[in-house]
Amino acid sequence: MARINLLPWRTERRKQRQKEFVTMLGLSAAAGLLISFLIVMYYNGQIEGQQDRNQYLRDQIKLVDAQIKEIEALDKKKANLLARKQVIEELQSSRSQMVHLFDQLVRTIPEGVKLNSIKQSGQVLTLEGSAQSNARVSSYMRNLEESGWMANPDLSIIETKGGDKGLPNAFSLKVQMVTPKREEEAVANEGDAVAGGVQ
Repeated sequence: MARINLLPWRTERRKQRQKEFVTMLGLSAAAGLLISFLIVMYYNGQIEGQQDRNQYLRDQIKLVDAQIKEIEALDKKKANLLARKQVIEELQSSRSQMVHLFDQLVRTIPEGVKLNSIKQSGQVLTLEGSAQSNARVSSYMRNLEESGWMANPDLSIIETKGGDKGLPNAFSLKVQMVTPKREEEAVANEGDAVAGGVQ
């Protein structure tokens, strides 16, 4: 006996297709969500990695800043030590200069000239005194020039005063202190010997 399906097959087919469509739609939505989740996770991982790199760079920058401060402190110490060294070298080079200078002041002063005051400003000496005549002052200036320890004597004032009958002419002159070449070489050699002994 033949079986006849009296149900509306089109309706069944439509329902089946709707079910398939809903299933496919659900699967597509699930796949979309999964892909979106994976994309979000990937980019979150990238962001976290970049943040870790940024933090590493910040830490390294702090270390470099600390090293820069250390270097600046060392540079200051170095500058202070170099300044001290320079002062020591200047003192060492000029320690014998005063002895020679006073010796030359005594040796160069001619008869008929008397010094009343000596003032020093840097490398310039101001000599004030009295003399019997202008010629004696000129002779004194020549002697200073030839001494090797003083140069460029410059007469500022010479005038006649009646205070001292034997030495009526008061004068004021400026002279530049210098170190002769031989003395400079000796001091330099002495400094090198001291530096070699310290090492």
